[in-house]
Amino acid sequence: MEPTPELSPHHAYPDHWEADVVLRDGGTARIRPITTDDAERLVSFYEQVSDESKYYRFFAPYPRLSDRDVHRFTHHDYVDRVGLAVTIGGEFIGTVRFDRINEQGRPASAPADEAEVAFLVQDAHQGRGVASALLEHIAAVARERGIRRFAAEVLPANNKMIKVFRDAGYTQQRSFEDGSVHLTLDLEPTEKSLAVQRGREQRAEARSVQRLLAPGSVAVIGTGRTPGGVGRTVLRNLLAAGFTGRTYAVNRAFDEGLATLDGVPAHRSLGEIDEQVDLAVIAVPAHRVPEAVADCGEHGVQGLVVLSAGYAERGSAGRELQRELVRQARSYGMRIIGPNAFGIINTAESVRLNASLAPESPARGRIGLFTQSGAIGIALLSGLHRRGAGLSSFISAGNRADVSGNDFLQYSFEDQDTDVALLYLESLGNPRKFTRLARRTAAVKPVVVVKGARHSGTNPPGHAVPVSRIPDATVSALMRQAGVIRVDTVTEMVDAGLLLAGQPLPAGPRVAILGNSESLGLLTYDACLAEGLRPRPPRDLTTAASPQDFRDALAEALADGTCDAVIVTAIPWVGENGEAETGDGEVLAAALRGAAAGGPAKPVAVVHVEIGGLAEALAAASSTAAPRTRPTTLAGRPAAAPGAPAGAAPPTATAPTEPGTEAPAETAGAAGTTRTAETTEPAETEAAEPPARPGRIPAYPAAERAVRAMAEAVKYAQWRRQAATPGKVPEFLDETTDEPGAAALIDTLLGPAPDPRGRPLTHDEARELLGRYGIPVRPTLPAPDPEAAVAAAARLGYPVALKTTAPHLRHRADLGGVRLDLTDEDALRRAYAEVTELLGKPAELLPVVQSMAPRGVDTVVRASIDAAAGAVLSFGLAGAPSELLGDTAHRLVPATDRDAAELIRSIKAAPVLFGWRGSAPVDTPALEELLLRLSRLVDDHPEVVSVALEPVVVAPQGLTVLGATVRLAPPPPRGDLGPRRLPNY
Repeated sequence: MEPTPELSPHHAYPDHWEADVVLRDGGTARIRPITTDDAERLVSFYEQVSDESKYYRFFAPYPRLSDRDVHRFTHHDYVDRVGLAVTIGGEFIGTVRFDRINEQGRPASAPADEAEVAFLVQDAHQGRGVASALLEHIAAVARERGIRRFAAEVLPANNKMIKVFRDAGYTQQRSFEDGSVHLTLDLEPTEKSLAVQRGREQRAEARSVQRLLAPGSVAVIGTGRTPGGVGRTVLRNLLAAGFTGRTYAVNRAFDEGLATLDGVPAHRSLGEIDEQVDLAVIAVPAHRVPEAVADCGEHGVQGLVVLSAGYAERGSAGRELQRELVRQARSYGMRIIGPNAFGIINTAESVRLNASLAPESPARGRIGLFTQSGAIGIALLSGLHRRGAGLSSFISAGNRADVSGNDFLQYSFEDQDTDVALLYLESLGNPRKFTRLARRTAAVKPVVVVKGARHSGTNPPGHAVPVSRIPDATVSALMRQAGVIRVDTVTEMVDAGLLLAGQPLPAGPRVAILGNSESLGLLTYDACLAEGLRPRPPRDLTTAASPQDFRDALAEALADGTCDAVIVTAIPWVGENGEAETGDGEVLAAALRGAAAGGPAKPVAVVHVEIGGLAEALAAASSTAAPRTRPTTLAGRPAAAPGAPAGAAPPTATAPTEPGTEAPAETAGAAGTTRTAETTEPAETEAAEPPARPGRIPAYPAAERAVRAMAEAVKYAQWRRQAATPGKVPEFLDETTDEPGAAALIDTLLGPAPDPRGRPLTHDEARELLGRYGIPVRPTLPAPDPEAAVAAAARLGYPVALKTTAPHLRHRADLGGVRLDLTDEDALRRAYAEVTELLGKPAELLPVVQSMAPRGVDTVVRASIDAAAGAVLSFGLAGAPSELLGDTAHRLVPATDRDAAELIRSIKAAPVLFGWRGSAPVDTPALEELLLRLSRLVDDHPEVVSVALEPVVVAPQGLTVLGATVRLAPPPPRGDLGPRRLPNY
């Protein structure tokens, strides 16, 4: 909303302060700067505020605003005087303003860094978190304008406002002066203020999804008068599922005399409905959607499911229609699923909602499912139904213009009816936030993700979100670091989801295999080895084995302390006449269920070949079909987390690490004190867990599928165990780290007006900056001619290396551009002549001389910043392993000591570092310290947008950084550190 007064360019309307936010009850509102056009809105708003609230604001009876007040409260310079308003439906529901003051409390201008702040919220909207959201945004505005502290005077009786300040998490001081409470808030974000902000965000966004999935009433707008069509189909599905709330059919084309349709009230508009409508399903052509949205907003609808197509999937014009749809809905406080959505389902007995195009509502279960594709949603619903699995909730978001996978994670974290969250994603609008939410959710329940459009480099049609340039392998590594189970296909997602929803987590990788087919057992054994599991030799029960034999063998395997999981293989019995007998599936299923129920809590999976009724009978005991409560010990305390191995402590939502070789919490070489990783967050509510006892036993038609699902469960369980004791981010408070000096150097190098594209540093500049963080880079000296090369070698000391640094020859020793171990002047002159004769003139080759480093393994360490995902630390072996084979590992910054230890162990070529084929192990603690120092550098200074250390030669004792390239640029914005806001794509 642009202002009309004439303002200098310096004081131009700050449209980047506009934001959509989710309030505490799940509704949305818009925060924006107040302008002179808002005079009437301000007066109307003030008239609806109670006398008590006015008294709290002005410390005296103040029934109405004078013209002078209205002028003062609507005219701002957006620097020293700023006002923000929260609006719903275009009308104010809350305001906040600050005025810059000096030490005496009088109006002032910069460089004064304190401001007086005051709030006013309509009584009807108090308790919705309006003031808390306003405080976050006005604090961010103040910091942007150089204000570091807020001062506020509050009457002692105004407990609500005092609580807003007290609970914000900022450092504050309180005093009682002249009958009022004087508060001073330091606006620098703290760990507590960020935790408070993210906790409020989580609760609000979870509530916004919960309002969509559990409405008290639903109106289907666009219900056809004749059978068929999208709207009529949704209405039929709502009724067939037994929705417990009220249902209405709405179509402006209905005859005036039509009272009911399919047994529900029929209306021409929402205005004809006397009761509150919570959810509207819109199934009208795209050009009629704005009219329907306005009708919903004006009659208090809380949320929308827009099935209509014709938006961003149709191109730029449709993308703008989609943006306008979101703006319109949010202006009324509504959230949207869609457009181009397939619908939503909630199987809870108290709701029984099927507001989708799915003809059959799935059985009630413990799996939550989110998909960005209607077609994939249909396939997943069908696949889960065939396998006998039930769902707790289902959202098919279509173009996901508003409600996204991040919102679903917020909801799933709190939902006590969901044990496992399955997500099919084609785009990640906010990868940084996704990994943060996934890490917290995965600490209490499994999160399984399939990422579509992995290699296209673009978003699918309809997904108007920023495109991340991070390679898919990096995305996969970062998901694993966050505890996400990343699989490649929807079939694998169903396979893993069934095992995780019905079975406890394995305590380790040791797998027992038993069955009545030696060949199928061997296939299972080979598959386990391929997936990194530790299988025991298969136990062949022979084809004559009876169901009782299976039961006894399974019970014995479960009781074996050297076994963490069991895979049962079964083929049909062969009768005396040579024909397969396939009718004993139910008997075998009962035997297996009995053994699993009576033995220790270990996961069991079944691989079967055409045994009729077996999969169905195993699914009949689905533990996903009934709610559970968390068990307690005899002492009355909560038991260890269901799914965790015996004796394990309940898991906490703390910083995870990559599944793999477990690393010590304190890593050698990580000197100095420690701090908790900024990526850690405590779980704020207790969420549902995977089952402690085997319930539903999943059945698979192929050994590879069962083993792959079990391997994912093993890696996830290991991540959970590690997440319970997170690593630390070392401070490195020693003389080799100079954070202030590095900051000053960066400011000097970037200059007062930095190029937005950034600039690469010279070799000497890079050496100086890295040296501030204790990362020495071996010096190189230019050698434009043989005499300069000899002089450089004399200065550095023999032996030396001669290298070409031309871009096309850099790090290409295979092309002859690097000569090593030159022990004297003659050798150096010969090498110089050979290189220039072979590859070209010195002016083209840009040769340099460098002293030799101790022999070791050549590695490469990199750090880069992606605007969407944040800073990423990477490691691999130099040359072909990383460049040709892509054998590179990645972690998000800031890396913990455990991350660094696992980073170097997670590449396939890691054995080379640990004494492969009799070679001497290299100094991995020194390598871990280097990784941590580089992580700290880019975390402390976001202007360092990329660093490449190549090669880093790691010797048995110590390491040497032979080359370094660094690029500086103005730091990209950190949306995750600012005030809460919904994305606008």
